Amino acid sequence: MLHTLGLLLGCQLAGEFGARGLGLPIPGPVLGLVILLAALALRPPLARALRPTTQVILAHLSLMFVPAGVGVISNLEVLSSDWARLLVVLTLSTILSMLVTVATFVAMKRLMYRLQK
Repeated sequence: MLHTLGLLLGCQLAGEFGARGLGLPIPGPVLGLVILLAALALRPPLARALRPTTQVILAHLSLMFVPAGVGVISNLEVLSSDWARLLVVLTLSTILSMLVTVATFVAMKRLMYRLQK
């Protein structure tokens, strides 16, 4: 489990180095996920090795939101002054992400249907 956790953190670190070193306008963890995806595509048995570690991380994912919640509480003055704008942004981003999810699902369903024929 320690080796796989090291691999996950190493991919994130490589993504951070890549994003900052190359001045890319994408977050380092996103680039790290792309690196991990490439590693999984090149070595399919790696997914089996990562499964136990990722299941433990996902089982305790709610703990990752505690620091974000503390950050929100510590910045209540920002929330109280800009609550209307934040509400609009949160509503629109939620609707947009739902629409993108539905479009992706429909596209994948059509693709799977075409591949089955």
